[in-house]
Amino acid sequence: MCFGVPKPHTEPVSKHPENVTRRGGPGASPECQKRVLRLVVSAEYGAGFSPATREFSAMDESEPDLVEIQNRDVLDRSRGHTVALDCLQAGIEAAHPQRVVERTISVEDDIFRARGAESGGFEHNLESFDKVVLIGGGKAAATVAVELEELLGNRLADGIVVTTDATETDRVTVVEGGHPIPNTEGMAGARAVRQTVRDAGSDTLMIAVITGGASALLPLPADGIELQDLREVTQDLLEVGATINEINAVRKHLSAVKGGRLAEAGSPASTAILALSDVVGDYMGVIGSGPFSPDPTSYTDARAVLDEYEITVSDAVDSRLTDGEAGAAPETPKPGDEIFTGVTSAVVATNRTACTAAARAADEKGYQSMILSSRIEGEASEAALSVLGIAQESAETGDPIAPPSVFVSGGETTVTVSGDGTGGPNQEFVVATGAGLEYPEITVAAVDTDGADGPTDIAGGIVNANTLSRDTARTALNRNDVSALLEASDGAVHTGPTGTNVNDLRVVVVGPSNQSC
Repeated sequence: MCFGVPKPHTEPVSKHPENVTRRGGPGASPECQKRVLRLVVSAEYGAGFSPATREFSAMDESEPDLVEIQNRDVLDRSRGHTVALDCLQAGIEAAHPQRVVERTISVEDDIFRARGAESGGFEHNLESFDKVVLIGGGKAAATVAVELEELLGNRLADGIVVTTDATETDRVTVVEGGHPIPNTEGMAGARAVRQTVRDAGSDTLMIAVITGGASALLPLPADGIELQDLREVTQDLLEVGATINEINAVRKHLSAVKGGRLAEAGSPASTAILALSDVVGDYMGVIGSGPFSPDPTSYTDARAVLDEYEITVSDAVDSRLTDGEAGAAPETPKPGDEIFTGVTSAVVATNRTACTAAARAADEKGYQSMILSSRIEGEASEAALSVLGIAQESAETGDPIAPPSVFVSGGETTVTVSGDGTGGPNQEFVVATGAGLEYPEITVAAVDTDGADGPTDIAGGIVNANTLSRDTARTALNRNDVSALLEASDGAVHTGPTGTNVNDLRVVVVGPSNQSC
């Protein structure tokens, strides 16, 4: 039972506390179990990209680095490592708010314009409004706010965002909330965001910055529900392997801001959404649980999800759903509702943004590049074997492209946790490839673009055939304890918080057969 957008998005398992089974685990419906591995390969060769697809170049060496691989001196020990790390850095930097705002947003003759990374966009005449305010949430919300403050100058009156990074701003108030577990600070910030939205009038332009992590960072429960109620029901849904759309069907009906509630609170003010997508498919109704987007689900749908997974909820949650089904509690705004008339949006950065820049960096170093897909989902270790198989085919036969080659992929893999260790999907990805690597000329790297893979401060990992022993790697995977192994093997990648969040980025380098490893 999967509601909402037509291409469901899987919740990133290991971005939540360890020792829980999710995504296709016990209790998942047969339809959802089939989603354990989705590997979509679109044959897009480096030489075949159109200007629209490969429009943005990789790092400009004349510009200062926005992201630093902190332990690069330890990691940079072969040509394959160098190329892989350069591609990762180029990809993350392309999705950094400073680069994104420079490319996609402008103010000229008082016209505020934004164009989407793939398509779409909007423009607003600032002279038509008495006031411009900025609100939002997510891991990259504060860094976007900094760039918009500089771009808009005195045209921006004030604003408030809730984030994980207490970035210094001039006009916009920054509240540091909790992620992945919502906290009281985040709830207070969400309440302040809603009040700012409510205070906006028809003469106000609200610029809403919605980025990855906004669901947890804007946790304002509906009337009669406590924050702990939201924590418990969300945790229970994650443990049984519910899909992101099923989780959204429930939490949108327990929230005062999700599922279009902020659009409802702000009508008739005009709202311009700037989104950095951390969801596969880049659907506005999924990014940050769609606070300004229509919700196609109902209280009945939410109840059906809980019943299917046999989840027991608190009395407050049960009463809310019962009242909603009886019409005693208001439904979330639906598609076609007039409150969305004044809402415009642009998804200004996606996982594709990072993948494209990583591939371009490989091209510029003389490697043939191929973007396998920016929508790879499923178990990290299984996806790793599929991607590794493509790289090994390249090394052995020259198909689908001949070495020296680089295969780039993105998306959001997950981990069904059964062990008691520490790790994340990108770390498991590289350890799984390390356990199966046979060709010394292949180097594999994967990171979470926000700099924190799973519940760790490790961004991801990088390995080649000499990094890990097969037995040690398999033992670590069985225990879901890959972080310690990568650290001990000098294979853990550390970036610290990157200021952006557009899902995972993976790079596989196939060097010439005489590459030094």
